[in-house]
Amino acid sequence: MTTRTDHALIDLLDASGLTGRGGAAFSTVTKLRAAQQHGADLIVNACDGELGATKDAWVVSHHLAQVVEGAGLVTAERGRIRYAAHRGSATAAALRAAGLDVLEAPARYVSSEESALISLAQGGLARPMTKRAPFVTGGRDASGRAIRPTLVLNAETTWRVAQIVTHGPEWFRSVGTAAEPGPRLLSVGGAVRSPTLVDTAAGVSFHDLFAAAGGLEPGISAILVGGLGGAFLHAGEAASRRWSAADLDPLGVPLGPGVVTAIDPTVPLVEHVKRQLNWAAGESAGQCGPCMFGLPALAEAWTRFAGGDGGARAAIEDRIGLLPGRGACRFPDGIARYAASALRVLDVTDTAPRHGVRS
Repeated sequence: MTTRTDHALIDLLDASGLTGRGGAAFSTVTKLRAAQQHGADLIVNACDGELGATKDAWVVSHHLAQVVEGAGLVTAERGRIRYAAHRGSATAAALRAAGLDVLEAPARYVSSEESALISLAQGGLARPMTKRAPFVTGGRDASGRAIRPTLVLNAETTWRVAQIVTHGPEWFRSVGTAAEPGPRLLSVGGAVRSPTLVDTAAGVSFHDLFAAAGGLEPGISAILVGGLGGAFLHAGEAASRRWSAADLDPLGVPLGPGVVTAIDPTVPLVEHVKRQLNWAAGESAGQCGPCMFGLPALAEAWTRFAGGDGGARAAIEDRIGLLPGRGACRFPDGIARYAASALRVLDVTDTAPRHGVRS
């Protein structure tokens, strides 16, 4: 294993500009500084928790030695390292076969959220905890239980740490953009001819992403970026933009954890969203009002909207406004963004149910 002092690793990661590859895109070096100051344990998240995500399984299958190397560098072999994967998954089996300390989470949407994994690792349920401060510094959960300082990094992030130590920050910055440097894995799926995982970088065009997946099926009208926690583009927007924060932030579309999905054109977008919202309503951790009551209410309003109910649009918009910023995690925030972006695309493409669109 390549060895580095704490200070040398901080310098390398700072120079590289590495951000987390799990979805939040937070500065890795900032998290690592806090982890080193507090002697934090590490959880390597390999759950592929977002809908359509495939990269964690691929990284474990193809680059596990470097994932382990990166994890060891991050902790300097001082803290406990655990590898999280969904219970009973092939990824969990591969990690266990390698002799690693595996944390198996339930295969539920919120169970692989950062604080849910920390809770599970420390003897609690795999459900999100309210963050009064980042858990990398420790603290207590809502019931007063002490939480040991714990850092959570995506499996791709720890792989990139090992690559940066081996190849240097200049190599890392040789791809991507100045603001979003380095290689990234993207799962490209849905209504494409050959769903695939692309090793690319920020700034790639959507045209090139879909070309790597064999091209789009005919008749595509909507593209989902970032999975259920992301947002929609209409096909015309995707044709003229690149996968980068500079191109997508103005539309309220986050890059997310590396998932780009072409929506099946044989299913109306309003119906696709109805199905997804009803599924999401059943994925609540059962502890916060926005999830327990808000998501089912949004799903019910959308179901009425899809059926042509003239008053349902107003109900949807009201519920979207009530969801963000009120849960233990960002699940309700993501669903609100998802639904709001679907309304926007339906309006732009003029395919919303006629009785459900305000004049």
